[in-house]
Amino acid sequence: MSVSSQAAFQHGAGVAPPPREFEFTAADFERVRKMIYEHAGIALAPIKRDMVYSRLARRLRATGAATFAQYLNRLERSNDPEWEAFVNALTTNLTSFFREAHHFDILKKQIREKWSKRRLTIWCSASSTGEEPYSIAIALAEAFDTLNPPVNIIASDLDTNCLAEARRGVYPLDRVERLDPQRLSRYFLKGAGGQAGMAKVRPELARLIEFQRINLLEPNWPVPGSLDAIFCRNVMIYFDKATQYKILSRFVPMLKEDGLLFAGHSEGFTHAADLFRSLGRTVYERADRVR
Repeated sequence: MSVSSQAAFQHGAGVAPPPREFEFTAADFERVRKMIYEHAGIALAPIKRDMVYSRLARRLRATGAATFAQYLNRLERSNDPEWEAFVNALTTNLTSFFREAHHFDILKKQIREKWSKRRLTIWCSASSTGEEPYSIAIALAEAFDTLNPPVNIIASDLDTNCLAEARRGVYPLDRVERLDPQRLSRYFLKGAGGQAGMAKVRPELARLIEFQRINLLEPNWPVPGSLDAIFCRNVMIYFDKATQYKILSRFVPMLKEDGLLFAGHSEGFTHAADLFRSLGRTVYERADRVR
């Protein structure tokens, strides 16, 4: 068997992988890893090399760059608007309505038992395409039994494309089909004509939410203190422990003494036990809270 045949066989099915449109060296990948970490705190694992290539190759085509080196040089030379597209391309956004549903039950229970007499402010710090903040809004409407509950929801994300979709609040029916039929009819408008097959969040619900772009690595967050809850779910997994600790330390003074932090199902903060105390089921309270 020839050397070329051996190489083809090792890639599976006896077929060599198709040649890439752009050369993507190990040095290119390391530059991308360093740049996205410094700019957005995202720690890309070595196994993400193929994903990075496929996503950034689209940006090379869009910008007319001939090589990865040329594209990355452009970013490093200045505060180029392409930085936004670069970050958007490398941000993974997987979400759904009432994902990790127990969190919304815990939030509603907390409101009914302890927070029913005050106006609430909640920050959804990784809102993606909007399913999570709209789920929060629905839970609050149900807890207060009104479409006009006394709440302010701040929903932020790093990805501007996702934020634009979230602001529109329009989703294909297959994105909302798992919702209880009563929730669907109460909180969404079913599209007709040119909008057939779509569902739009009711304006009463949308008015509860303010969407804005926030990079959790930036030194200043345009978010008020004295928050009742922070939802920071399935985003910390992209940060290393040191970055996680830095962000969590900033969350502490922003939360009210009895405020809650909701994390993702695969996230744990034992390395920040001096900052947050687990209440179980990836819900946390301030470690300095006096019980």
